[in-house]
Amino acid sequence: MKDFIITDIGSEKAFLVGLITQGQSEAEVSEYLDELAFLADTAGVTAVRRFTQKLEHPQPATFVGKGKLQEIKEAIEDEEVGVVIFDDELSPKQLRNIENELKVKILDRTRLILDIFASRAQTAHAKVQVELALYNYMLPRLTGLWTHLERQRGGVGMRGPGETQLETDRRIILDKIARLKEQLKAIDRQMNVQRQNRGKMVRVALVGYTNVGKSTMMNLLSKSEVFAENKLFATLDTTVRKVIIHNLPFLLSDTVGFIRKLPTQLIESFKSTLDEVREADLLVHVVDVSHPSFEEQIEVVNSTLREILGDEEKPVILVFNKVDAFTYTPKAEDDLTPITRENISLEELQKTWMNHASQTDVRFVSAKTGDGINELKSLFYDRIKTIHMSRFPYNDFLFETYEHLNEEE
Repeated sequence: MKDFIITDIGSEKAFLVGLITQGQSEAEVSEYLDELAFLADTAGVTAVRRFTQKLEHPQPATFVGKGKLQEIKEAIEDEEVGVVIFDDELSPKQLRNIENELKVKILDRTRLILDIFASRAQTAHAKVQVELALYNYMLPRLTGLWTHLERQRGGVGMRGPGETQLETDRRIILDKIARLKEQLKAIDRQMNVQRQNRGKMVRVALVGYTNVGKSTMMNLLSKSEVFAENKLFATLDTTVRKVIIHNLPFLLSDTVGFIRKLPTQLIESFKSTLDEVREADLLVHVVDVSHPSFEEQIEVVNSTLREILGDEEKPVILVFNKVDAFTYTPKAEDDLTPITRENISLEELQKTWMNHASQTDVRFVSAKTGDGINELKSLFYDRIKTIHMSRFPYNDFLFETYEHLNEEE
């Protein structure tokens, strides 16, 4: 069954396809396809061409119009491309019809993300989570993925003389999903025991969009070697490290990165990993300030957090990372067009966010160069100290003594 789960898409050329609709402007679709190209590159696929079409809504049968589908088909034949990737999730009907028409491997955004997760899963826990998500995604799409649908012979242990291969496959997958869920429950119980054994130490969780530098920041703060790479979803497993700032110990966890249109199957399967977010006393929302659409990425993360936490509210520190990579183009004095994100300097941006962040502490740093990290550590100390003292009030004297000695120095 392993060949059924993992799609071998490495070292191939691909076309990307997106729709411009009432809910997605041309500029947004262009940016989404940039991210899709980055996802493809992470999976080992080279995006060589993009196709977009303006429609009020996706076509129920083929996602894009028949004319656009024919254009893609002709381009496939001319350029010998073996993969076409759609930026939205395709229904089983759309997937089947597009495959029948184009005669190449068809992936949607959800399947591409799932394949990246599958290739990057290292621990048994992550592998079970990804496998479960993949099976849940595949189950309604069996008719488009299997070709051996001839009638089976009857026999001992079979459902009946008329059972199709599709029905057999569906039954096998449902059994596999049930077993995987039981494995996850057992792993979750073990992880819950581990979390309980950590005692009442203050817990801080790094959250944020994928590839914003959370793992690099984790390495800097904890002086550890967590794997960090300029790829999407470089790490899947939650890493927890004990960190001490001055005399104050706390637990710092690096969680899986979020992304727009994150597959619901993954959120469901990774619930135990995301328990680190639920049980954290303080969230550190890391943002790539150099990204042209960091505001939208912030909203994607906030939306995902609301889905994970429900009505529960947690204190948040907003950390704008990668200030070393921030660039802008000053406007000419005679340019009367509206000011855009590309025209705002980092200093102006800092003032804007500081003025509007009454409910959230904000810091601008570079985890790569270390700029601003000392100020961030001081904020960590103040916030964690407040939580710690509410939990252990008898430590008040120790904090006062330590800070008094620092002042004397």
